[in-house]
Formats: sequence, C-alpha cells, structure tokens
Amino acid sequence: MEVFLSSAIQFGAIFLFGCVGEILTEKSGHLNLGIPGIMCMGAAGGCFGVKLVAMGESPNGVLVLLMGILFAMLFAGALGAVYAFLTVSLRSNQNVTGLACTIFGAGFTSFFLNDVVDIADVTVAGRLSFASLNFFNAHIPGVEALGWFGNIFLGHGVLIYLAIVIAIVVAIVLKRTKAGLNLRAVGENPATADAVGINVTGYKYTATIIGAAIAGIGGLCYSLCYTSGNDSTVEVTIQIIGWLSIALVIFTMWRPAVAIGGSFVFGALYILFSYISVAPAFKPLLRLIPFVVTILVLIVTSIIGHRETQPPASLGLSYFREDR
Repeated sequence: MEVFLSSAIQFGAIFLFGCVGEILTEKSGHLNLGIPGIMCMGAAGGCFGVKLVAMGESPNGVLVLLMGILFAMLFAGALGAVYAFLTVSLRSNQNVTGLACTIFGAGFTSFFLNDVVDIADVTVAGRLSFASLNFFNAHIPGVEALGWFGNIFLGHGVLIYLAIVIAIVVAIVLKRTKAGLNLRAVGENPATADAVGINVTGYKYTATIIGAAIAGIGGLCYSLCYTSGNDSTVEVTIQIIGWLSIALVIFTMWRPAVAIGGSFVFGALYILFSYISVAPAFKPLLRLIPFVVTILVLIVTSIIGHRETQPPASLGLSYFREDR
C-alpha cells in the first residue's frame, strides 16, 4: 500500500501539470485539445535542455533541473503560441486546431527524442545515460527516518512539489487577483469584457501560452522523473496522459485547488491495474476507470446545473469583436 500511494502521488503530479495548464487555457474561453501534443513537446524540450548541460563530467544538479524545466516550457509554450495564433487571431476552429497540435506534437517528439536527443543512449561524462541522472528524483535527506509518512509524502523529486505549488498559485491568481477576475470575465463573456476595456486578445494569448508551458512540465515529469528516460515510446504514453488531463478538468470542475486531490485520485486509478491481481484480459478495463469516473461526474454536474460546476460560458467559441 505504501508503494502504491507513493506511486499514485508521483504519477498524479503529471496529471496535475496538464490539468492546471488546461484549466488556465479554458478560463480564457479556449478548449485546447492540443494538450497531449503540448505535453509531448515538453518532454522533447526538457530532455534536450538536460542534454545541453549534462555533457560535462560533473553536471550541476540545480542547473540540470532548471534547464530541463526551462526548455520544457519553451517547447510547449511555442506550440501553445501557434495554437493561440490560429484560434485567437485567425479564429480557426478550436477543436480541429487542437487535434492538429496533438498530432504534430507527438510526431515531432518521436523524431526529436530518437534522432536528435537520442534519449535511449545519451552520452554524458563518457557513458552516463538519462537513467543515471538522479537530480529529478532527489528527495529530502532523512525522510526514511519518518517511516511511511516520509516515504509517501516527502520521498519525491522537486517536480512533484512544483506541480502542487503551481496549482495553488493559479488558484489564488484566478480567485484573488484582478488579472484572474479579468481572465474569468474574458472566458465568460468576451464582448462585455472588451466593452469595459479588458484586452481580450492579450488575456487569451497569455493564458493559452502559460497554460501550455505548465502542461509541458508534465511531459518532462513523466519522461525524466517517472521513467528516468527509459520509455522508448514516451510520446504514446504522454498522449494518453494528456487526454486524461483534459478529462480531469471536468472531474475537478475547473478548479485548480480541487485538481490537486483529483490528480492524485486519477494517478491512483491509472496505475491500479499494476497492483490488482486480475486476469490479463481484464487489465485493459481497469485503465478505463478514470474515463468512466469523468463521464459520471459530467452527468452529475449537468444534472445539478450549478453555475460553479459548469465550464466558462464562452468555452470553445471564437470571439469576433465586430459582433459586439
């Protein structure tokens, strides 16, 4: 049970990055179905950033972490900027554009990691692979002395806690700041927001790009924190995680703070098949549990009909200023 809960928290953090990034984007009124591809781009960029600084004989752990996070955000944010340009400035269909971003992100990541970064055999200090770079999984010294509590809650790498911090910060910004209020106004009624002087285009671009950058860290978290670079088909798994992260937005009712607990629940449900002894034929059915739970939550929230449980009113709708 201890190992299961620890793994659920670690895997849940990956969902949390994607979920919070998508929540921020959807609060601006844009449904970004490109999150799976954007998370793949984060994995590609993060591995590339790590390779740049880990070529020395004694790579600095802090620098490796920072460069990995920075390049993950840059690569993911770049694809988010493309999505924003197409859907905000050119008013392209958001669903089609998002799917195109997912296809591109997955294909680019497969090529980039295997042919450019060569994640399967990265030479560092002669013959050191990504699997040997333990900076992403380094935890607080002495947590073993705290027993099960330390192993479950304190025995994780920095990215796990970064996911929680980002979720809390986004929740505070959306609820307690003027910028968050303006962003929510843009997502609910962009015409009214525009009429009172809010820069609708600016807020949409900012939320989409920052949301993509946050989601990109999730791809990095999976590739170097959860698998330590040992997944040769990382883009396939990250796509699944990306789609579940979008589903998690519905499960958490567009609330970043609730997403913290929800992501850990999804993490537990996703890895549950590895800890339950069932016939091999039934194991794929266990992977469907997160999707089934999301559908049930969607049905319940639709029946309840409270405004707090509904998506932004203008979600998925392009804004034409001339229609005001």
